[in-house]
Amino acid sequence: MKTKLFLLAAVTLLTACNTKQTTQTKEMNQLSFTTEQVACMSAIACNEAKGDLAALESAVHNGLEAELTVSQIKEALSQLYAYTGFPRSLNALGVLQRVIGDRQAKGVKVLTGEDATPLSEDYNALKQGTAVQTQLTGKPFNYEFAPATDYYLKAHLFGDIFARDNLTYADRELVTVSALSGLQGVEPQLKAHIAGARNMGVTEEQLQCIIVALAANRLYEEAGRAAKAYYELSCTLNSPSTPWNAGSPNTAYAQYFVGNSYLHPYFGGVANVTFEPACRNNWHIHHGAVQVLICLSGKGWYQEWNKPAVQLLPGTVIAIPEGVKHWHGAAADSQMQHLAIHTNEQPDASNEWLEPVNDKQYSSIEH
Repeated sequence: MKTKLFLLAAVTLLTACNTKQTTQTKEMNQLSFTTEQVACMSAIACNEAKGDLAALESAVHNGLEAELTVSQIKEALSQLYAYTGFPRSLNALGVLQRVIGDRQAKGVKVLTGEDATPLSEDYNALKQGTAVQTQLTGKPFNYEFAPATDYYLKAHLFGDIFARDNLTYADRELVTVSALSGLQGVEPQLKAHIAGARNMGVTEEQLQCIIVALAANRLYEEAGRAAKAYYELSCTLNSPSTPWNAGSPNTAYAQYFVGNSYLHPYFGGVANVTFEPACRNNWHIHHGAVQVLICLSGKGWYQEWNKPAVQLLPGTVIAIPEGVKHWHGAAADSQMQHLAIHTNEQPDASNEWLEPVNDKQYSSIEH
């Protein structure tokens, strides 16, 4: 897609994510973040999990600019010790403290925010945590193999931590899903918390917003990991296998496609492109930019000139080098959706559209 398309996408907001509360009573099963804050909090949590302190510092600055409060960020980073360990949590809190100090020294606004409401004298952590865990998992859960761990989960994580209401249950699951997307080898937990996020009130559009936010923050492999888990979980739950919004017919670029495609722009220069079965774009070259593709659903192909085609499956991430002739599209028997974003973009970036991928070329990779 041409650069101007993604500039348009950059100012398009996913309104379903914009659920910041305006009343005094906080709904615990609803996100309290705006779309911009979702993008910032996802980047903060994911970079905390990766231990990338430089990227985390930038993400914290962006979060404070988006009017996330110190209380919200501090709570998210504190919660994550249960998922990523105390060393990374404490390092991240140190980054937050340093950023706050830097901004205050420069006279830059920092919103402190409200701390959690004090717990009542008769508060029962085990009882409260058991109820919260049951809601999150969708049924009672008892880890009989490790009773001590079962107690820690119920009384401490879902009791003491989740009882702190400066983040909602939905907020906390967004933080957890974003962080687990940054870790390799925890896919079962990632899927479990995507399901848990649904149970805690996070909508499909808002779950997708996490994936888009990771992509918009240049966390491509992490977005791919989340996209794969989201797709696989959607299939196992008998949900539509392609729950992403296809958007509108891609009429502006129809002349460069064989078959029908659709376009749905998100924020941060990210767009979802949907290809009907056997649809593919022409051979083309990106000048002055790298394009990244993140497959969301279905099956498809990516091919560079004089190289074998690479199959696109949910979670596949392709970084297309600047100046390389290539094409991408759906398999003959499957729709395919991918996110597309340009990075390392130069002021004079452009697309050079070339000849179509003819039926002979296309069929040669299908058999």
